[in-house]
Amino acid sequence: MNAIKWMGAVLALAVLTACSEQPQVVEYKAGTYSGKPDTRPYDSAMYQGDKATYESDMRARTHKQTEIGRMAK
Repeated sequence: MNAIKWMGAVLALAVLTACSEQPQVVEYKAGTYSGKPDTRPYDSAMYQGDKATYESDMRARTHKQTEIGRMAK
């Protein structure tokens, strides 16, 4: 009989724990961005803010990912 009471207490505790979840609502402020600031990919140490070099490297990378770019000329 003690086992049944013990299991009933555990079940009641589990039910009460499930009911105690707090709402997770984000508060938005109109006209503002509340996330982390994003950095531009060309602001890294590799490119040091040079957007033209970054774009050139991305075009070369994209070209190598196609079958035409990998074919021998």
